[in-house]
Amino acid sequence: MGREQWKKIWVGSAGNMVEWFDWFVYATFAVYFADAFFPKGNDTANLMNTMGIFAVGFFMRPVGGWLLGRIGDRRGRKAALTLTVTLMSASAILIAVAPTYGVAGYGGVAVLLVARLLQGLSVGGEYAASATYLTEASDPRRRGFASSFQYVSMTAGQLVGLGLLIVMQHTMSEDALHSWGWRIPFIVGALGAAIVFYLRRNMLETEVYEESGAALDEDRGTLKALWGHRREAFLVIALTMGGTVAYYTYTTYLTKFLSKSAGMPKPTASLVSFCALFVFMCLQPLAGMLSDRIGRRPLLITFAVGSTFLTVPIMTMLKHAGTFWPAFGLALLALVVVTGYTSINACVKAELFPTGIRALGVALPYAIANALFGGTAEYVALWFKKADMESGFYWYVAGCAAVSLVVYLTMRETRDIDLKKTAPGGPPWTQSSGEFEERGSGRSPDGARTGQVPAS
Repeated sequence: MGREQWKKIWVGSAGNMVEWFDWFVYATFAVYFADAFFPKGNDTANLMNTMGIFAVGFFMRPVGGWLLGRIGDRRGRKAALTLTVTLMSASAILIAVAPTYGVAGYGGVAVLLVARLLQGLSVGGEYAASATYLTEASDPRRRGFASSFQYVSMTAGQLVGLGLLIVMQHTMSEDALHSWGWRIPFIVGALGAAIVFYLRRNMLETEVYEESGAALDEDRGTLKALWGHRREAFLVIALTMGGTVAYYTYTTYLTKFLSKSAGMPKPTASLVSFCALFVFMCLQPLAGMLSDRIGRRPLLITFAVGSTFLTVPIMTMLKHAGTFWPAFGLALLALVVVTGYTSINACVKAELFPTGIRALGVALPYAIANALFGGTAEYVALWFKKADMESGFYWYVAGCAAVSLVVYLTMRETRDIDLKKTAPGGPPWTQSSGEFEERGSGRSPDGARTGQVPAS
């Protein structure tokens, strides 16, 4: 890839990192501020209430997916990416200054809820905008590698949050963390978002978008246009289901699981998550490169098979791990399995849609899947725990992966789709210009291999 392509990937990834830092520090620091916004008493109930608000943010993501996806398709990827980071900065400031229950009663909960709604709006558009941007900005032969930096940056954001937590745990008292220390990461997030706003204001638009003529299409970025690609939209929901549940289980929920269920000290649990996530982050580009060689489906299928059959034993053993090294090994094994999904899901979804509907096509169905499954994963886990049926959650995660496995086994390959030649009026593998000899044939008129694409 050329220097300009690397620059686009860097700017897109840096902004994505800050966005997801702000998103994840809520879950990371929830164990410290849960009691600040609710009456003291049942710690598990307070954490459930706090994570319930976390889940509410996910239900705002479809709105953000529609609004910012529309902006991304009609005004360009740059415009959408700039707006998402502005919204995220505002939400971080609100959480940083939110009054506690002792000061304003449930008024603090109201501020927290508004902030999470803004975060949901922002992240609902961020995923699709960055996925589309990174996929379009890359060399067609290295789209898997380039788009893998979305989860590199997402994980880097979470690692910065976890690293900050570990430092604070070793430099501040438990009382200070519960009293006021939890506000620090949200201040850091707001400052980081301000810096990224400047970077995104000066970023370059993708050539695919500029050359596609999408800006001349009146239906670009509309629900009407997306309805014409409803099969692809439902495919995005189905292939996201298992991946998002597994991802949130082994990332945001893992620290709480190790401390609340496995009985680990909070600093040890945080260190396990940090180390496992660091290795996980480094694996993303390697898996992305592998998908550029062998295709996307083999990685997706490997993830789904592993998650379906290994989730229950991994979670069961994690609960009894006891010390750092067994917990780290099990957490890393789980995240290696999840890599089959995270490393390539961005480009797979972007490859399903033509340019004029790509941002919305990725954003809205992905946000719906996350609202239904990813955002509720921690709440479902805590519900099972409160009901004294914690192992039921393990089976729930495995079941979601099994559903996605069926989708991966029946879909076709997306690796070789030409993003510049997808027809604006139909699915990317049904060309009006004679690009393919027949639907799904994987052959151009001259007989050259173009690669198969998902079946509708």
